[in-house]
Parts: sequence; structure tokens; C-alpha cells
Amino acid sequence: MKRPVRWLKPLPLRPRDAVHVVAPSGPFDRPSFEAGLAVIAERYRPVHGPDIFAAHRYLAGDDARRGGELSRALLDRDARAIFSARGGYGSARLLPDLPFADASHAAFVGFSDLTSVHGALQALGRVSFHGPVVTQLGRQPPAVREYLFRLLESPEAPPPLAGSATYVPGMAEGHLVGGNLSVLSRLIGTSYMPPLDGAVLLLEDVTERPYRIDRMWTHLRLAGVFSRVRGIVLGDFTGCEEKGADYSSADVLRELAREAGLPCAAGFPIGHGDLNYPVALGTQVRLDADAARLTFLEGAVRA
Repeated sequence: MKRPVRWLKPLPLRPRDAVHVVAPSGPFDRPSFEAGLAVIAERYRPVHGPDIFAAHRYLAGDDARRGGELSRALLDRDARAIFSARGGYGSARLLPDLPFADASHAAFVGFSDLTSVHGALQALGRVSFHGPVVTQLGRQPPAVREYLFRLLESPEAPPPLAGSATYVPGMAEGHLVGGNLSVLSRLIGTSYMPPLDGAVLLLEDVTERPYRIDRMWTHLRLAGVFSRVRGIVLGDFTGCEEKGADYSSADVLRELAREAGLPCAAGFPIGHGDLNYPVALGTQVRLDADAARLTFLEGAVRA
């Protein structure tokens, strides 16, 4: 898919704006949801339906409930943002019936399983926010919360983020795309794969053993992903160690990155770790892999 001619940024949020809270993926525990909801309510006016706590096997209710809820949120022009309750699994099931083409200019926030929704939005040239879900937000420190609010409200570029390791030296600039490795790899061959040409690719994951990381990465390589992007940003790979192994997931990722031969830095505080700093997918960034530094070249919302 060719890169869109022009990226469409959402409208900036203002304190006390109405925002939707939706559950398009898995069910969740209420205490962590209430804690995260309280953080949002300190800044905005969150609204959600009474059936958001529904559960159907490993899903937050059946497809009709989840899809209808997200569709209504996408079409609501009176709300400035959509926050996802939790990841897990299930959002990809909804993609064919979601009204992306007619969606409002609200900011979509989430990560992990919500990578599928991000991909669909980026395929249409829309900026969205890879950031904490509601059930995670209550555990994030004030610095992450303030970074999120700033990203959603200010048209200025946010402060850069620092990683912890250089896997392949070099510099890369482009629009940021990606998210969860497992979910992104499932979008290959669909119309929901984000535009890759000239992109900087973000990857993170959780509880995936090293051989599975290798398999998914190899899938991306065989599909030609690494021949189209310019650089790779690696967030947290949480709980991905093989018990009793004499190698780590970082060892595997470092070797895979070197094989790809693209500028790559790792250890960015993005994903399922203790810190999940939000980033705006679809915006222009500069990766300085030597310094393990990700610089944002523009703001995420309209001026």
C-alpha cells in the first residue's frame, strides 16, 4: 500500500471534553478499570455504556456488542477521543464492519490488541495514539499520564524518548507505524496493514517465547516488510524469556535486527512494561539508533 498523500491528525483535546471509553477486545477486571477511568476523569468527561463489562469467553461481549460500541464512538462528532479499556484479543474480528471512512476526527488511544485498529486507521492516512489502555493507566506514573495529556492536547512536538540499547547503528526518518508484533504480523495480506514505505517501524510484545518472536519477525521479513521500512524501534518485550535457556529474548532480537540491517534501537519504554509512554502513529519521527533516541518531528494533533 502506498503512503497516503496527507496524514489526517485528530482535533486537540481540551480539559473537560467528552471522551468515549470502549472495550473492543478482551474482558477486564473492574478495579483496574475504575482506577484508570478515574485518571481520565481528572482531565476529561469519560462516557461508556452499561454493557461495557460484558464478557463472552475471551471477549468483552459478542462481536455485535463490541462492534456496535466502537462504531458509535467512531461516528460521534461530539467526543474528542476514544480510550480502549483493555487489549487481549478481539478487535481484528470487528474491522470489516467498522465505519473508518466516516469516522470523526477523534483521537483513538490504545495498544497491544488494538494494533489492528491502528493499522486500519493508518491505512486510511489517520494519525492515532499507541498508548496505555484504561486498565493500565491507573498504574502509570504521573510522568506518563502528563505525557499522554500533552500529546493529545498540544500541536507541538512532544519530548523525545530514550531507549537503552543500540542493535544496529544508523539514522532513520519517516512516519511511525506498528505496535504489537503478534497482531501486526496477522495484518499482512489484508487491507488493514499500515503504509510501510519509508516508515519507522515500532514493535513490542508480551509473553511470546523467543522462537515465536523469531517466527513472527521472519514472517515480516518474508513478506518484504524490512525492505520497505527505514528503521526499527523496539519497545518492551515483557515476559518473553525461555525458562532455563542460555539466551535471552534480547539476544534473539539483536540477532534478527542485525540480519535486517536497518538502524535499530531497543529498550524504549513503550508497551507492556512498567512504563508505557504514548506515541502518535502516523507522525514523522527521527530514530538515532546510535544514541537510542526517538525524536518526534511534529505534534500529533492539529494546530
